[in-house]
Amino acid sequence: MKRAAKIYAILIYVFLYAPIAVLILFSFNSSNSTGVFTGFSLRWYRELLSDSATLTALKNTLILAVSSSLIATVLGTIAAVGMYGMKNKYVSSALSTVTNIPMMNPDIVTGISMMLLFVFVGTMVNASSNLNFWTVLMAHVTFNLPYVYLNVLPKLKQMDKHLPEAALDLGCTPLQSFFKVELPAIMPGIISGLIMAFTLSLDDFVISYFTVGNGFETLPIRIYSMTKKRVTPDMYALSTFIFLAILALLLLSNFVSDRQENKIKRHNKQKERVRK
Repeated sequence: MKRAAKIYAILIYVFLYAPIAVLILFSFNSSNSTGVFTGFSLRWYRELLSDSATLTALKNTLILAVSSSLIATVLGTIAAVGMYGMKNKYVSSALSTVTNIPMMNPDIVTGISMMLLFVFVGTMVNASSNLNFWTVLMAHVTFNLPYVYLNVLPKLKQMDKHLPEAALDLGCTPLQSFFKVELPAIMPGIISGLIMAFTLSLDDFVISYFTVGNGFETLPIRIYSMTKKRVTPDMYALSTFIFLAILALLLLSNFVSDRQENKIKRHNKQKERVRK
């Protein structure tokens, strides 16, 4: 039974990652064929570096992903801390439900509703352009918030409730207690939320398509516009770069999380020794 389970798990992983392996392989193909590997070459990486439109779209995507993930991480952490300290369980439960709506809502519904909101507000204030970088930034922050919140809140619940009280007893102000005690304890959740928000923002197409204006093009929109003709293999090279970057971020997140957990375990062992 265990052997069958292992084989099943291996097949699942092969099914998940075989397309990515094929994509990486054909990014080094010397021809533009998507079915025949004719030889190893860096041709499409050179083509990518000379494609100014794609590089501009990549730069726009990175600026948007970094900005939205940082803003969402700050706001999501504040929301999680506020929700954790809330005494009224009914209000806390209602707010948690409302916070999860952007995550559960279909992307097309979120995209269309936010587009209508931005157009309505732009018309009210007589804006020259209703949709621009700032509208897509606000849209990305909106759908990133729940993911940061759901990563930070469990870390708050795992934290020893007496630690902030001990810091206050030792003379810390509430603000000092948060930055010196609570923030280090929930840092793995904050980093996980930041990476998840960055990845989701980097990948998003539907919401960006409805809320972005003329003159600002993200990478998913750029690739979508290319599918009307033909996706060139330099997109394989770009996808390889993005995959490796996301893989590096995940490894960094796991490293930080494991390091923090080991630190907490050592601290708990020291406390037990002191008690004995």
